[in-house]
Amino acid sequence: MAYSKNKRLLFIKSLHTVIWLFFNVVIFYLLYAAIANKIDKWVWICIALVLMEGLVLLAFRMFCPLTVLARKYSDSTRANFDIFLPNWLAKYNKLIYTTIFFIALIIIFFRIFIE
Repeated sequence: MAYSKNKRLLFIKSLHTVIWLFFNVVIFYLLYAAIANKIDKWVWICIALVLMEGLVLLAFRMFCPLTVLARKYSDSTRANFDIFLPNWLAKYNKLIYTTIFFIALIIIFFRIFIE
């Protein structure tokens, strides 16, 4: 039984990490596009993806649904029990990436309405 739980947790951690990597690409593309003044359809798609992710987090009380699922297979109290990230990054992940997202939004706003 423990082997099966470990396999399931490993699958969730792997999937969670892949999704995290995807959203890194989304957020850093958004920041790049904002800085380079390349406001295109991909910028709006990226914004929509991040906002949808935010709605999912709100629906799950600021937890990723994969974190909620992983809780069934681990009683660890570490922030990175459900993802392959350093503990400090897993702990401050939402703060770091929300900040980067809002910086990109401010730059985009400036590019569209001020310039």
